[in-house]
Amino acid sequence: MEGESGDITASSSNRKCSAVTGSARKTKDNAADWHNLMLKWERLNDDGFRAATSIVNLRRSQSDRLLVDESSSSSSPSLSSAAAAAQQVAAAAELQDECVKLQEVVDKMVAVVTKMGRLMTSQRGIRDLEEFQFGPEGRKVPLFHSWTSKQLEDSCHFLFAAFSQELRLKQTILQEVAHAATPDLGLVYLSCWLHQPFIPPNSRLTLEALLLETGHRPL
Repeated sequence: MEGESGDITASSSNRKCSAVTGSARKTKDNAADWHNLMLKWERLNDDGFRAATSIVNLRRSQSDRLLVDESSSSSSPSLSSAAAAAQQVAAAAELQDECVKLQEVVDKMVAVVTKMGRLMTSQRGIRDLEEFQFGPEGRKVPLFHSWTSKQLEDSCHFLFAAFSQELRLKQTILQEVAHAATPDLGLVYLSCWLHQPFIPPNSRLTLEALLLETGHRPL
C-alpha cells in the first residue's frame, strides 16, 4: 500500500485507550489485521508480477527460437536439431520453475483472502451481537467516533468482495499465462495482474477510513 511502511501490530501503543474492550477491542484488532493483510497482498502482487513477467518473456523467447531453429535446420539438420532439443529442455525447465513460483504466490493469496473472510465474519458477528443486545438499531453510542456496527461490517464486506474477485482473476491468469497464444495476449495478462481491476482505488480509502475510525490513525 502506498505510504504504508509497516505492519500495525496488536501490541502497538495506538490500542491503548480506556474504550478498547470487548467488541471495540475486537473491531480494532480486525482493522489492524485488514491493514496487515492488504500490505501482504501488495507484496505478493509484486512477487507474482515478476514471475508472470518471466513466464511471458520465456514464452516469447521460445517462439523466437523456434523460428530461428526452423530457418537454420535446412543447412545442418543433425546439428541444429540436437542444439534445438537441448535448448528446448532448458527453456522448459526454466518456464516450469517460474510457473511454480507463480503458483506459490497465488496459493499465498488464497490464504490471505481466506483470512479476510474470517475478519468479515468476525465483524458480522459483532454486529449480530449488538443487535441481540440493543435491538435492530444497534447501540446508541458508537464504539469509536461515529460509525455504526453496520458501517463497520459494510467496510469489511466491501474489501472482502473486492479481493475475492481479484483473487479469481489471479487464478485465471495463473492457468492461462503460460499458454498465451500470442505475445500480445501475454502482455494483456501482465497488465491485468499489475493493475488489479477488481480492487478499486477507494478500497485504500475504505481501509484508511476504517483505521481512522478505530483509532489507528490520528484524526
